[in-house]
Amino acid sequence: MTIGILKEAGKETRVSFLPEHILKLNREDINFALEQAAGEKAFAADNEYAEAGAEILTREELLKRSDILLSVNSPGDKVISEIREESILISTLNPLSDPGVIDKLIKSGTTSFSLDQIPRITRGQSMDVLSSMATVAGYKAVLRAAYELPNFFPMFMTAAGTIRPAKVLILGAGVAGLQAIATAKRLGAVVEVFDVRSAVKDEVMSLGGKFIEVEGATEDNAAGGYAVEQTEDFKARQAQLIQDHAAGSNVVISTAQIPGRKAPVLITKETVEKMKPGSVIIDLAASSGGNCELTRNDETVNSSGVKIIGESNFPSITPSDASRMYGTNMLNFLKLIVSDTAEINLDFEDEIIKGTCLTREGVLVNERVKSILNL
Repeated sequence: MTIGILKEAGKETRVSFLPEHILKLNREDINFALEQAAGEKAFAADNEYAEAGAEILTREELLKRSDILLSVNSPGDKVISEIREESILISTLNPLSDPGVIDKLIKSGTTSFSLDQIPRITRGQSMDVLSSMATVAGYKAVLRAAYELPNFFPMFMTAAGTIRPAKVLILGAGVAGLQAIATAKRLGAVVEVFDVRSAVKDEVMSLGGKFIEVEGATEDNAAGGYAVEQTEDFKARQAQLIQDHAAGSNVVISTAQIPGRKAPVLITKETVEKMKPGSVIIDLAASSGGNCELTRNDETVNSSGVKIIGESNFPSITPSDASRMYGTNMLNFLKLIVSDTAEINLDFEDEIIKGTCLTREGVLVNERVKSILNL
């Protein structure tokens, strides 16, 4: 069996598997192949992969010889069309935000697994790439805000007087939000947190954040820990509360997203106008429309003296450790589908294998994706 590691396209700097992960899957009859320079931007050189036992190949050779192909992002139309029908593709395919990838995979006949669909159950935590990458994003978002802010984060007692700590408002207390709370507190900021899920209140408070609560939120235990759509009445009360707290904040970090839908607008143009000049908004939901009405993905907008940074791929700015975390998630998934005798074992009775499989034998088989996209 040969497992192939694809080089990512465009500006992506991460790689799906590092040399250290190859060494950890050291089983007889498993060969690894690397597309030339696939790990270069993550500071993992070809010779390091070769020392770990991987063969360095061109993309054409890799696609011909690999039984399993690994990537961080969807490898693109051309690569998908060239994957052998009997091969398996494991990646973060994001079918809910890019439904077009489903048709391409169906046409190719490829069996595909999308790691962003890992069921959020205890067994799946070690394979949960969304949580891993959200951890990176939450950490890096706070550091970017601290860099851009014309104020200090911590309180300073100096001969020149007392400098008040920065006030940080975090919208959404998922994995990214919780990491943002922890990082902002470590830097000395005063942190307030909003989330529609009351269940996260204790976690927020344990990290030192003040939980802002709007009563009457709709919660769905079947949503796997994700936020769900709220009523119009709730949205109106939520908008007013967020505006009141944002107006007194130096930094707003927004992380709220709903799978398969446009990100909810939590920060209106009116709210931005009420914020202090010099304030910073980091919008981690930029790729799905943004939580701020003025956000533009991959751009920085200056409005009324407020910087609105639409950044949805902070993990690519931290490629070494982001690749390390992603590769570990991938490693744990491979251990689930590859037997000790180096045979592919796709047990579709297994909740994780079934829930992560996107396409198989030219058919969309993922029930969650079908349901959310109404297919």
